[in-house]
Amino acid sequence: MRRLAPLRRAGWALALAALVAPALIATATAAPPDPAAASAANLPAWDQLSQAQREQLIAPMRERWNNSPEERQRMLEHARRWQQMTPEERKDARRGMKRWEHLDPEERSQMRALFAHLRGLDDNARRAMMEKWRAMTPEQRRAWVQANPPPPKPERGSSSRD
Repeated sequence: MRRLAPLRRAGWALALAALVAPALIATATAAPPDPAAASAANLPAWDQLSQAQREQLIAPMRERWNNSPEERQRMLEHARRWQQMTPEERKDARRGMKRWEHLDPEERSQMRALFAHLRGLDDNARRAMMEKWRAMTPEQRRAWVQANPPPPKPERGSSSRD
């Protein structure tokens, strides 16, 4: 579980970034005549944003913070971890989140089972298991998951990530 904690933290940071980026783009640009003409280079730095623009960016996070007191410590840890990540680690985390979003429910269940199993393995055993997993057919994977079911999903106020 500890090995995947950085990925979970990165996931929260990515979710926040996904919420913030559209708001920044929508509010920071002065509705250019051609939407394709707007680029990240044209967007202002944080210090150049108006107070209303900053408020719009922060509002979703404030709402999540206030509505989920039990998640506050985890949210802080995610933010700290994201700040400590290198650009390459952030890129990998974004790619992983994008892949997760495109999995169907059965694939997510399989991944939960696989990751839970991998948590208890050393690096060599983990690599061997991943090679074995990649070589399995879909039917073999289903059978493996039946024999190694994923842990129950944690109960949370919002299940939008799953």
